[in-house]
Amino acid sequence: MRLPFLAFALATSVPLSAAVPADQAARLGQDLTPLGAERAGNAAGTIPAWTGGITAAPAGYKPGTHHPDPFADEQPLYVVTPANVEQYRAQLTAGSVALLQAYPDYKLPVFPTHRTASVPERIYAATKVNATKATLVRDGAAVEGAIGGIPFPIPQSGMEVMWNHLLRFRSVAAERKISQAAPTRGGSYTLVDFDEEFLFNYYVEGMTAEKLGNTVFYFKQEVKAPPRLAGSILQVRETLDQVKEPRNAWVYNPGQRRVRRAPNIAYDAPGTAADGMRTSDQLDMFNGALDRYTWDLVGKKEIIVPYNSYKLHSDKVKYAEILKPLHINQDLTRYELHRVWVVEAKLKPGTSHLFPRRTFYVDEDSWQVLAVDQYDSRGQLWKVSEAHCINYYEVPTFWSTLEVHTDLLAGRYLAFGLTNEGPSYDFSIKRTVADYENPDNLRREGLR
Repeated sequence: MRLPFLAFALATSVPLSAAVPADQAARLGQDLTPLGAERAGNAAGTIPAWTGGITAAPAGYKPGTHHPDPFADEQPLYVVTPANVEQYRAQLTAGSVALLQAYPDYKLPVFPTHRTASVPERIYAATKVNATKATLVRDGAAVEGAIGGIPFPIPQSGMEVMWNHLLRFRSVAAERKISQAAPTRGGSYTLVDFDEEFLFNYYVEGMTAEKLGNTVFYFKQEVKAPPRLAGSILQVRETLDQVKEPRNAWVYNPGQRRVRRAPNIAYDAPGTAADGMRTSDQLDMFNGALDRYTWDLVGKKEIIVPYNSYKLHSDKVKYAEILKPLHINQDLTRYELHRVWVVEAKLKPGTSHLFPRRTFYVDEDSWQVLAVDQYDSRGQLWKVSEAHCINYYEVPTFWSTLEVHTDLLAGRYLAFGLTNEGPSYDFSIKRTVADYENPDNLRREGLR
């Protein structure tokens, strides 16, 4: 289904940048959800209507602990395997098909669909205001007139869909202790442990577009293990217009005991300690500037995607149970049929990136990118990325619990975001801009 203006948007060579009229914005909270998804289910009854998502934690839940699975008793409706992949091809990403063809034991257990995504009421209210005010400026390099909510809930271009992902609600502040692993083809791996902090300036209560300036959020990442990498700290000030002002990044080097600017934490620069398995802009499925690609909005499709991945999130599961040779343990995964926006990104002439073409599958309910197909310079599918997400219901927010980036040519993958053997996310922390604006803080923290 194409929403109003979509046919016109696809016919233009330059993405539209106009806010939608008031009568279209009035649909939010009516036939559209407050964030812009279709409220109704599909005609086949395989996708239910959105009824608000998960809005409260279960009785007895303690913030900071792992999130119990509300669907633990469910069994798969069916399992997609290499033997029956053709039966489901129309509802699969190209990446899923490639993985099924590459690995004889690969499978997608498909469960009943639950539209669990939700955010606080103030985010819904701000999104409705943004719908009639937000515009793309400077060829889509930045957004003006938006604050505290999704900027383009009724998108008219692929670039607007991607901005919705970049500016989606994940909380105001968060802290997480996560691990990363890049198993060899034989399955051996070394865990890399991170402490990470976020302050989403765009979602601070009382923030205005004028006060926001050009700072969307602050991010800090410290490597805790293994010992040869431990102690390095990365701090990022994420700018709204990254063409006008590239993101500001600083690194503390424990060997030198000094802080220095890090100008290349962007685009296809290598991800931190990722063994060449992730680029900087693959973190959170996609981040950073949009200027190197054209963004074609293909439309909305019903696709089998990872969703409600509480089993992968569980503290009852050990890392060794997840991390297997060639791919993660698919018995622990959960896939559902959801409507997603499909966006085709193609590299502009005169620019460079490891991936000349990328296809993004963006959840209509949360604006989270759920899957990405990434192609090499020969036009062959090279890397497949998936975000296994849950509703962190104490916030509430819908966000990944594990990102998996698979290199089809190397026969390896990167698993990023493992929390099973440690604490879960902490959304209760209090942070201020002052905690991140002074890079000298990094040196003090590194020497502590």
